[in-house]
Amino acid sequence: MELYTPVIALMALAAGFAIFSVVVSGLTGPKRYNRAKSDSYECGIEPTPQPMGGGRFPVKYYITAMLFIVFDIEIVFLYPWAVYFDEMKLFGLVEMVVFIATVFVAYAYVWRRGGLEWD
Repeated sequence: MELYTPVIALMALAAGFAIFSVVVSGLTGPKRYNRAKSDSYECGIEPTPQPMGGGRFPVKYYITAMLFIVFDIEIVFLYPWAVYFDEMKLFGLVEMVVFIATVFVAYAYVWRRGGLEWD
């Protein structure tokens, strides 16, 4: 239990700071509410009316999100490869070229299908 005492103390300190911040901001913050503060923020543009239950997102939004995830995962795999590149020699180079080639093929496919154009 002695090994966990610093961890528990740090967690208690973090929780105490979070609770303190929320309570103090609620007590000292301005309390002037109006309609503009209650509306959702859309970059200075007047909010558009939405149907009941919200609106539908365009499919392009999901395609963009999936592309972001694919390239984000590619970067996650590139970092460890770069760190251990000297130890892996030619095998690591060949494997990374194959990996980047498959990602590039997917990128070319999406580009050809028009997935990168926002209409």
